[in-house]
Amino acid sequence: MSSHEIPPPASEGVPFYTETGNAKPRSVHGRFRNYKWWLMAVLLGWWHLAPFLRWSRGPGMPDQAILIDMTGRRAYFFDIEIWPQEVYYITGLLMIAAFTLFLMTALAGRVWCGFLCWQTVYTDLFVAVERLVVGDRNRWINFSKAPLSFNKIGKIALVNILWLAIGGLCGLGFVLWFGDAPQMLVEIFTAQASIPTYLFILIIGGFCFLLAGYARERVCVYMCPYARIQGGQFDEHSLIVSYEAWRGEPRAHVKGSMHGEADFAGRGHCVDCGLCVQSCPTGIDIRRGTQLACIGCGLCVDACNTVMKRFGLPGNLITYDSSFNMNQRAAGQQPKLHLIRARTVIYMVAIAIAGSAVLATLLLRSNLGVDVLHNRAPLAVGLPGGKARNGYDYKILNKARTERDFLLKVAEPANATIGVIGGPSGAEVPLKAERDTVTTVHLFVTAEPSADGKNRPLTFTLTEPSTGKVLQSESFFAAPEN
Repeated sequence: MSSHEIPPPASEGVPFYTETGNAKPRSVHGRFRNYKWWLMAVLLGWWHLAPFLRWSRGPGMPDQAILIDMTGRRAYFFDIEIWPQEVYYITGLLMIAAFTLFLMTALAGRVWCGFLCWQTVYTDLFVAVERLVVGDRNRWINFSKAPLSFNKIGKIALVNILWLAIGGLCGLGFVLWFGDAPQMLVEIFTAQASIPTYLFILIIGGFCFLLAGYARERVCVYMCPYARIQGGQFDEHSLIVSYEAWRGEPRAHVKGSMHGEADFAGRGHCVDCGLCVQSCPTGIDIRRGTQLACIGCGLCVDACNTVMKRFGLPGNLITYDSSFNMNQRAAGQQPKLHLIRARTVIYMVAIAIAGSAVLATLLLRSNLGVDVLHNRAPLAVGLPGGKARNGYDYKILNKARTERDFLLKVAEPANATIGVIGGPSGAEVPLKAERDTVTTVHLFVTAEPSADGKNRPLTFTLTEPSTGKVLQSESFFAAPEN
């Protein structure tokens, strides 16, 4: 059989068990299964423990290393503080994440879906709970077909209770990123937390329970849009889960289960045991070729390698490799990885550009900003002597964690004076900006209006005497209607 031909369909009698509405994959042991366990531990550990990391930022500042403070409208990542005005950082991070995901797909197929996606991680955990309470795939099938009894009801209830507990922990882990984690834990378990806190625990935990417990593979196959997008990101050098049809066909059952007892002369190495199908979280037969439902978890590789070892055959009949290398092996040539190619270079350049832009703006960002809003009612008031007065809201964004003193004056128009409501007045007035906040000053500017009654440019100059820093901001000075 040519390496390009589609192998015959799998034999009957290996159904994908979905009687209760979700997959019951067989447990397997091997390299990829171990990868999944370790990555699950790392991801769940990060999700639940990272909010408890501490980082000192000085008096009056939150000491949680990673915090999304919705009340204070700040996001903290160790020593980086992001303000609402800096939402463009989120855009940059999303671009980096997107191109990184594209790069991962071009290099190693659906490695994200199989090992790192939260749906996969929690589904694995929920399946492990099922196996702990009821047993592996075959016991689940017999358990489901058994008549209703107190034992059956009790086990089903126990599974769902454990799922709900895991879902609740997922929701709890989510809300701890938005407040002081130790304090929030006390408030949550003593019924002192806010209603939105409990609501979000219920929403996130409920979706975890439904998607990982009952939807499972349906999320990956039918609900996730990325499954459709990824097909256009593979090429012949992308590492994907593949079946070596040139070596496995023609397949057939064999007698004997140990090395030396089976005769593989004149036939392929596939013994048509169906373990690759039974171990698949989405229930596909990888021997039929690459399919949209394959999430690239590699569990079928582990299952097949177990069978190959039993019969004393070479491993990796099902393998994680590129179609190029598969064809090379089928032709008896040496396989070779091609990691550097046009699309991977484009993705790496895009990641480098987006990452450099984010890093540059972080390094060059100023801890001071101003915003001027002209009062609209009224735009201008005429004064005796031909002058006019305009009102402004002058906002100072002090991102430093100390209070700062400034001097404010009007550079244009000439001879303008400033009057702070409830404060000093004159050609130059002192202002004080509170630390780590936006200070709003309500003031009036008195100056000569334009002779033609049109708006004239107005320039504020803010000076910090201690550092010599000068910041200019533009607005307009309106003339009275009469």
